[in-house]
Amino acid sequence: MDLCIRPIGRVDGDVVSFLRDTLRKVFGCCKVLIPMEVPMDAYDPIRNQFESTKILFKLTPLCEVVLGVTEVDLYADGLNFVFGEAEVGGNRAIISLHRLRPEFYGEKPDIDLLKLRALKEAMHEIGHVLGLLHCNDPKCVMHFSNSIIDTDLKDWKFCERCRSILKRKGIELNL
Repeated sequence: MDLCIRPIGRVDGDVVSFLRDTLRKVFGCCKVLIPMEVPMDAYDPIRNQFESTKILFKLTPLCEVVLGVTEVDLYADGLNFVFGEAEVGGNRAIISLHRLRPEFYGEKPDIDLLKLRALKEAMHEIGHVLGLLHCNDPKCVMHFSNSIIDTDLKDWKFCERCRSILKRKGIELNL
């Protein structure tokens, strides 16, 4: 699968490199594209957040799956915030590192925890792009994260059920 990461604005290079290397092992291919600017028309000054859907559809699909990674705080209609969003069955996804950072919750910075959380959200949103919906297994990466606690409790991998769905679609993973 042809997978690429597009940084949106200034993004932690260590996290982007970790995502590239890990996603390359899982999916067989992953490259990092030239960063794009954060689209300011997605900014809501009342909320002090960016609308994820507006940014998602500004991602040019230059590969089979493009994952946007940003540091800005995202929201979607009807939700206070989102860790990410994806075009289910499409080819675009986005994640934000903003609420994945331990310091957002008053904790000390922890780059390893940030990388793991980013990987979980990246795998989750890529799973949606590949056609997976939310999973009832709280350990599966496709389980819905209502809070950072949910993200921390789940694995970064797909459960057996979700892997079998992907396999039936012809998608082989190195997990």
